[in-house]
Amino acid sequence: MLKTTASRRAALLTTAILALAPLAACGNDNVDCGLNQCTVTIQRETNASASVLGVEAKFISADQNTVTLEVAGEQVQLTKGQQAVDVAGLQVALNTVTQDDVSFQVSRP
Repeated sequence: MLKTTASRRAALLTTAILALAPLAACGNDNVDCGLNQCTVTIQRETNASASVLGVEAKFISADQNTVTLEVAGEQVQLTKGQQAVDVAGLQVALNTVTQDDVSFQVSRP
């Protein structure tokens, strides 16, 4: 019976750790995460980047409506109002572009 209780505790601990793993993957100050999605805000300057859901997202360039990012080593262009783009098993969509920063959402499908 002692073995069963220990096994249950181990299983519960493992479940709790796995449930929190997606949140821990978004540990940057400029990343705000929910269960399977993160909102990232990075400065509009060269080499600005954030680690999110296990991939690196790096700012490349922007104009008023379009942003170019490098996500998991792949360059993607995002436009305001455009549906999410699939990159490295994730979906990436542009939220806002200002003179100072870019905000975009990264989520698991």
